[in-house]
Amino acid sequence: MTAILADLLNEAEADEVAAVAYLSLGRLAPIFASIEFNLAAKMMVRILARAFSAKEGEVTKLYKKYGDFALVVDELFPSRSNKGSPSVLAVYQTLTEIAEDSGSGSQERKVALFAKLLQSSDKLSARYLVRLPLGHLRLGFSDLTLLDALSWSKAGDKSLREAIEAAYNVKPDIGRVARVFKQKGPAGLNSIEAEAGFPILSARCQRLNTAVEIMEKMGAKAAAEPKLDGSRAQLHLGVAVSKKKAAQETLALADLSLESAPVKIYSRNLEEMTAMFPEVVKAASRYIKANSAILDGEVLGVDPRTGDFLPFQETIQRKRKYQVQEKMGEIPLKYFVFDLLALNGRSLLQEPLGERRQLLEKVVVKNEVIELTPQTIVTSAPQLQKVFDRAIRQGLEGLVVKNLAGEYQAGARGFNWIKFKGEMDTIDAVVLGYYFGRGKRNAFGIGAFLVGLHDSDDTYKTIAKIGTGLTDEQWQELRRRCDRLKVKDYPKEVVISEELTPDVWVEPKMVVTIKADSITKSPLHTAGKSDSKPGFALRFPRLVNFRQDKNPEDSTQVEEIEGMYGSR
Repeated sequence: MTAILADLLNEAEADEVAAVAYLSLGRLAPIFASIEFNLAAKMMVRILARAFSAKEGEVTKLYKKYGDFALVVDELFPSRSNKGSPSVLAVYQTLTEIAEDSGSGSQERKVALFAKLLQSSDKLSARYLVRLPLGHLRLGFSDLTLLDALSWSKAGDKSLREAIEAAYNVKPDIGRVARVFKQKGPAGLNSIEAEAGFPILSARCQRLNTAVEIMEKMGAKAAAEPKLDGSRAQLHLGVAVSKKKAAQETLALADLSLESAPVKIYSRNLEEMTAMFPEVVKAASRYIKANSAILDGEVLGVDPRTGDFLPFQETIQRKRKYQVQEKMGEIPLKYFVFDLLALNGRSLLQEPLGERRQLLEKVVVKNEVIELTPQTIVTSAPQLQKVFDRAIRQGLEGLVVKNLAGEYQAGARGFNWIKFKGEMDTIDAVVLGYYFGRGKRNAFGIGAFLVGLHDSDDTYKTIAKIGTGLTDEQWQELRRRCDRLKVKDYPKEVVISEELTPDVWVEPKMVVTIKADSITKSPLHTAGKSDSKPGFALRFPRLVNFRQDKNPEDSTQVEEIEGMYGSR
């Protein structure tokens, strides 16, 4: 698959390669750009009826028969048509025009434009075109596969992947990365830098179970911060100034005024959520002392009666597009900031954490909404253990221990940041499918579900089949979420033993938090399995909550489970 994609990227011209990358993923832009087709199945019925001079009732009947508009195209497409295929850029420009059209009469214009596009296409192209806007173009690969393909296109192997991924992690726009790489090769990747307004893939933690292990990794000194049960939020303030201007200012913080500036907030999975947190936006404009900046932190809900922090499942209720003002009163927020990634046009990703923290303390003016995450400097394992024990007594999940000399590892799961949660507690897994229910659960249509973990080869390996520990409401909610993602055939990126095949396959997109008593060896599950050793499974797994804020790639990794099992 990677080699085929590499051939495609080599064949594409420099001005086409971004469109090729987006369209192969079923998108028109990077995820954070939020360009949506807003084109449902009913509108596609109208489009096909107009494109092929059919009645809407006939199209609807065929769709009910096949469940796939591509197969409906097969039935309706003129048998003697010898049309050529439109160019990639022509398709991309037309689809973008359709997606961006809004306002009075936009639905009719979308129908007319899409029908015209299908009429100008050959049969094979039309099959794929109708799947694109409905999100049904599932080719079995992700942005990460395209990174491999870019390396393959130049080197004939994956040897350039690390450098390409480093640039992508700073600006996760696969189209932009592909275009720069196509035009300038590996050397051009250095031009991709942190810039306010473009989200950076969040740094992630490795996981160790003891204070001794952690301090062995950290060395003489480390920073211990509470692990907060919030929603990761990256805040972007202002428009980045030029490098030259930044150098002239030498980050002269005292000379900068507290002026109102545009603010954007992005989630861990690159969703823009600025409108959902108006109090954070207002506070950022007033109390962040910079012309432009990128901050990393966690948003936590606060109980307005007690002042206590709310669990993630309640905080997540603030992530909504409507009735925001109403929810503000019910669930006020605090934004705890723990890192500064760019300041006044200068990237700080390569600077040591200690220096980033010092700048952060100067940049954020004390206020009631935005606070710095508390930080304790520790110099020994016993001292770290005391800080951890105190955090547990306070009801926190544990600590995040950070290397004071470490850079910000965008998108990476490195040992610069280490989760300290003690014994086996929770993991984040990806739902892969479900099994039909019996008895009482027969009414729900679901009786158990299968979860897996993301692996370093961009596949998903199974680790648990879960059939207990859910309330009736959770079973019903799980079924609804699964059915929005169900697919006919098993996803190509899933590695599974035949005995665990679910009744319904689910596209691996839904992340859930699972609590378990321990990790055991399993001859059936594929997480950590090889020809010479069995896989891993969870003992007494049960659902804790749904993690809408996480991408599948952000779930617990197979190598983490291997480390947790080995350190028992």
